[in-house]
Amino acid sequence: MTIEQLFDTSFLLVAPFWILMILLPFWSWTERIVRSPWIAIGPALIYLGLVLPNIGEILAAVTSPSLEPLASLMGEPVGATIAWVHFLAFDLFVARWVYLDSRVNQIFWLFVSPILYFVLMLGPIGFVGYLVLRTAILAIRDGNWRGMVGSPV
Repeated sequence: MTIEQLFDTSFLLVAPFWILMILLPFWSWTERIVRSPWIAIGPALIYLGLVLPNIGEILAAVTSPSLEPLASLMGEPVGATIAWVHFLAFDLFVARWVYLDSRVNQIFWLFVSPILYFVLMLGPIGFVGYLVLRTAILAIRDGNWRGMVGSPV
């Protein structure tokens, strides 16, 4: 498989889990499947397979990070694919936490599904969005919402 084909098909390894969490959050199998931390193993294994042959260059770039070597590495198809599967694995793992935490805290799925989409598309923004939503909902439930916005004068 070429690096381009690997890049193009890598999302297919994680897409079913995203579909379950975003579109079928209450299907009886969704939570059972998402509970497994192994759902991110596909892109993690691709990452491993791409990093090992390039370990010297990658370790040099990440142990003493500077912009030029990282830009150079990511400017190549292999480097971009390495970064892509890294995003796929970690964004899915973060989404897994968001999904499971929202279930435990009984946060309405219509709030969570769009946030999961943002985790998929713009990882950290979705993660921060969920933390804000979670904090607000739990504070309101606990009756501490006034402390969140300041007390009236």
